[in-house]
Amino acid sequence: MPGDSDLEIEEAFRRAQKAHNNKAKLVASLKNRYNKLEDKTEFHEEFVRCLKYAMIIYTREPAVENVIDFVTRFAASFETPVNENPDEEEEEEDENEFLNFLLNFLLESHGANSHAVRFRACQLVNKLLGSLSENAQIDDDLWDRIHEAMLIRVTDKYPNVRIQAALAMSRLQDPSNVDCPTIKAYMLLLENDSNPEVRRAVLSCIAPSATTLSKIYKRTRDVKEKVRKLAYQVLAEKVHIRALSIAQRVSLLHEGLSDSADSVKEVVKTHLLPAWLRMQQGDVLQLLHRLDVENCAETAVTTLQAIFSMATSPDDLQNGVRALCEFVKNKGNEGEELLERLLPETAIFAEYLYSYLKSITQLSEEQRADMTQLEMVMTQEFIGQQLILLVGCLDTSEEGGRKRMVAVLQEILLMPNTPTSLIGLLVEKLIGILRDDAQKIQMVAEIISDVREPILPISEPVDENEKRRKQVKLAEVRVQIMEAKQTLEECISCQDFSRAAELKDSISQLEELKNQLVLEASQSADNIKEQRVEKSDAKTLLKCLTMCAELFKQMNIKRGICPTMNALIESLILPGVSNPNPAVRNMAVICLGTAALHSKDLANTHLVLLLQITQLDEPKIRISALRALVDQLLLNGLILQDKPAPVSQDDSNEQPEHQAEEESTVQSILKMLSEFLDSEICELRTETAEGLAKLMYCGRILSPKLLSRLVLLWYNPVTEDDQRLRHCLGVFLQLYARASRTNQECVEESFLPTMRTLFNAPVTSPLSEVDTSNVAELFVELTRPSALVQPAAVQAVSVHDSLAVRVCNEILRDTSAPEVRLYCKTLSWLEINTEPGPANSDLQLLLKDILQEVKDKHSIRIIEKLCNQLNGDRCSKSAGNQDTTLQNLDDHNGGGTSYESFSWFVCKKASTAKNGKKAELSSDESDEENVPEEPPSVRPSRRAKMAAIDKTKQDLTALMNQEANSS
Repeated sequence: MPGDSDLEIEEAFRRAQKAHNNKAKLVASLKNRYNKLEDKTEFHEEFVRCLKYAMIIYTREPAVENVIDFVTRFAASFETPVNENPDEEEEEEDENEFLNFLLNFLLESHGANSHAVRFRACQLVNKLLGSLSENAQIDDDLWDRIHEAMLIRVTDKYPNVRIQAALAMSRLQDPSNVDCPTIKAYMLLLENDSNPEVRRAVLSCIAPSATTLSKIYKRTRDVKEKVRKLAYQVLAEKVHIRALSIAQRVSLLHEGLSDSADSVKEVVKTHLLPAWLRMQQGDVLQLLHRLDVENCAETAVTTLQAIFSMATSPDDLQNGVRALCEFVKNKGNEGEELLERLLPETAIFAEYLYSYLKSITQLSEEQRADMTQLEMVMTQEFIGQQLILLVGCLDTSEEGGRKRMVAVLQEILLMPNTPTSLIGLLVEKLIGILRDDAQKIQMVAEIISDVREPILPISEPVDENEKRRKQVKLAEVRVQIMEAKQTLEECISCQDFSRAAELKDSISQLEELKNQLVLEASQSADNIKEQRVEKSDAKTLLKCLTMCAELFKQMNIKRGICPTMNALIESLILPGVSNPNPAVRNMAVICLGTAALHSKDLANTHLVLLLQITQLDEPKIRISALRALVDQLLLNGLILQDKPAPVSQDDSNEQPEHQAEEESTVQSILKMLSEFLDSEICELRTETAEGLAKLMYCGRILSPKLLSRLVLLWYNPVTEDDQRLRHCLGVFLQLYARASRTNQECVEESFLPTMRTLFNAPVTSPLSEVDTSNVAELFVELTRPSALVQPAAVQAVSVHDSLAVRVCNEILRDTSAPEVRLYCKTLSWLEINTEPGPANSDLQLLLKDILQEVKDKHSIRIIEKLCNQLNGDRCSKSAGNQDTTLQNLDDHNGGGTSYESFSWFVCKKASTAKNGKKAELSSDESDEENVPEEPPSVRPSRRAKMAAIDKTKQDLTALMNQEANSS
């Protein structure tokens, strides 16, 4: 090929490095040169030679990226439109010759030893396939080879290579094919790839289908914020709401809107919710129909509030009245006007609430077996619940409306057909309206009294003799009246008016006597009197206990126990604890636990009772008692320890009796809680673990043994399906260890007991399946001094220093044990203080003893390296490695070495081999950097471009000039 041609290609590559050059002109010029050539072979070779300079550079340098873009544009320019005329097929094949050649070259290079070459090969394949039109045609054999090569590269060691391979396969997937290898590879990467950027890359290009949807959905629970965010974006843009089950929809909204990352919450608000609303033509009510509103009311309210927060005007706020009222009320003075338009007056609303709750259907036991009627009643109760919640949004400052609402709530609570599920909410709203604490307690106590002892009409037995006597007396009076009237008529006819006046008075007295006798006769016939009757049925007791529990819950615990509350405890709660009905007993235990929070004396009095209930009753009641016990210990409790605190010599002669009893109670509680961790009842085990986590985090318990039990429980395969337990312990361990050095010391003390338990676990035990290396890594991370929220002042001995001594002593116990290798590996992970001092000297002596005793070569190398670090050789060694690395980079980038003097396929591997493990780690670390996304749409100025080019670390011109000079 003539020299001008060589310079033309090389010059094109030189100019392509500069961002300000017009690449379209470069492509047109180079293509014009290519079309004039009859023999394309030498052009291909020269083009590839220049391209190799870019392919051996791994970092995302601007000059290299510009060259990659130029090559992509040039190769894509040879694509010809699809033509159905068979006579022109031969011309199309000629036009695609360069594209096919370049793809073949990349496929030959994808298996290179250098990860830089593999990365650039996959990147170019990705860009080339992405730049082709939708109806582009590629040879079937070449297409299959590309597919096979990318399937190999998605399993590459380096994440950036896997990212480019995954992106390249986006046009190779077939969602309709269940056995599509690309889809299978994508799903494998989504579930198992440890690098979050790889998972993001797969999410961005995987096609949603019935097979892949569940995998995409799971990524909304990814540990990395960016992955979760992209998963929600993909679901919003590519998945219809009907493709998701109701449970999945509710879960997406609940977890997305309560995510710990603000960016994830924002993407749910701005992408997912608007997309779902568009699918429902903007109808919020239709969207609510797509959710299980009755069972997930809180999620529905949170969703509505998110929708309302995006509204730009009051006219956009039209749906979801209850949630809207709460949203507007939270706005304060800004929302008063709109709230007045949304809600009626308090008195009017009170009447409507009373009429609706009064109309709720009452079902018999037979009717409850009919699911249709049961669902109807459940819907009515749900609507009633929403109406009650609206009470909190009403304006109760007006005296008349407030009094009427209080009266209505009282009447509703007294109604026998008020559902038990609404009692607590009604009491909460009633207490919220009242202002005086004494009035709150008195009113709820009166309602409880009226419900438990209502005024009822009662019939009494009748005495027949007395009844007969009264009847005879009544008959005599009637006869006397008749005789007196007859005599009166005679006196009037005889004009004896004085006698007539006397008879008239006598008749009046007899009439009064007759009326009295008639009234007594009618009362004796009915024989009904009104009086209070105590009811002891389960429904009544449950209703009263629910009101009592809500009262104790709403009152300030600093107020203490008043006589009225104490009377409720004695007459209602304590008898309810021994009631035969389980629901009544459970609510009574809840009341007792809540009441105990108001008085420490009351808590100590009934502590033994709660302990008995946690061990003897039904699981649900035991859990309630356990919660009450944990709450009591959290509020009033003791600083429980495995062993009693050391007593000073002055006080060690005689220990107070009450202190011994207190320690005995403490030990019994610890023993009981420890036994509950092994319970076969999943809910009880989870509640115990959560309670212990709370107690330890608050400093009420300081126990390495219990902490070890919690760690083992977290790793135990038996608890794999208990998501609540796993989540609780996972969060607790991180927060607990980061809180203080004292907590880290507790973690340190629990390390060896935990590891011994795992090492000694029999084969039949589930603990034998636990990865002990992972457990050791956890303890190392939890005890890092840098992990503390508030790092303590510099201390001579860190937690890792103490842990290192413990591990060394454990190794020396049995140097031939199989766990010695893991212990030595653990030592290499610790951040040990290398400053001279007693701790350093003691640790070095232990390490020397280990070197003499241990025979395992791998362990010996680790210990020797650690000894060198403690002796101060670490800095010089790392400096030497760094110098070697820099020298290799200089040799690689220039320094008199021409391109042909080394194999570009193995250059990176040679550098890694010289630098040993250090070089390999540095490569991995650099690989962990995120692949830059597409550049922003804002175009920088020419001056900014030139400044960026000047700062570029890698420039291909130096390498290309060097070879030109040498030739």
